[in-house]
Amino acid sequence: MPEYEVQFVERDDRTARFAVRPITPAFANGIRRAMIADVPTLSVDTIRFVENSSVMFDEQIGLRLGLVPLTTPPGEFEIGEEVTLSIDVEGPETAYSGDIVTSDELVQPADDNIPIIDLKEDQRLEVEADAVLDVGREHAKHQGGVAVSYRHLQRVEVVGEKGEFDDDEPQILRGVIEEAAAEHAVGDAENGDLVATETFDNDLTNRYPGKELEVTDIEDAFVFDVETDGSMSADDLVLEAIGTIEDRAAELKETVQL
Repeated sequence: MPEYEVQFVERDDRTARFAVRPITPAFANGIRRAMIADVPTLSVDTIRFVENSSVMFDEQIGLRLGLVPLTTPPGEFEIGEEVTLSIDVEGPETAYSGDIVTSDELVQPADDNIPIIDLKEDQRLEVEADAVLDVGREHAKHQGGVAVSYRHLQRVEVVGEKGEFDDDEPQILRGVIEEAAAEHAVGDAENGDLVATETFDNDLTNRYPGKELEVTDIEDAFVFDVETDGSMSADDLVLEAIGTIEDRAAELKETVQL
């Protein structure tokens, strides 16, 4: 088994950008798919309306409640387990996700300011619901990774000086580069640093003025951009996704050996 190197470029609770090497394109895509389709999250599945005197149909209210991300602590629930929720708001008032009351303190709306319905005078919304744990491949509302992508890590090298009469046109690049020409870069830099292209407005001519450049893909290195809906942290989403890949690999190995 190869030893994988992981380098973070950006990292906070809901978003992360990191490079992984050495991996193949197929493995990179497997990680992406696992984050989207295989990590279970809680989402409203069954709804019981006590009263809905708003202008919106029950089905529309149900759709909106189903799209409210709910915090899902990894390992606390099994697939198919349910948590009871309720909401009771009377107009004139706007019902928000923060008005949802849960039967389990571990499960809360990931954001409190998601509007559900604007209630007028004498209108009321009273609902009970069951949130179920399931995975994204069964329904998109269970996708904790709302934006997951990957692309090759790229290396930029200086191959010469621009000619006196060469056009100094922008050279746009998006993603992350591995610094290989630190002595020519604007600002503090060391060879081997990972640099997000946004830091120099995605234009290589800002970072290496007056230089002829060569940009190449690093074949076995990929940069992942991950954003969650708040149901879990970006770190947990990645770790849970890797765990599902390990579980499937172990299951396959056991099956083949029978």
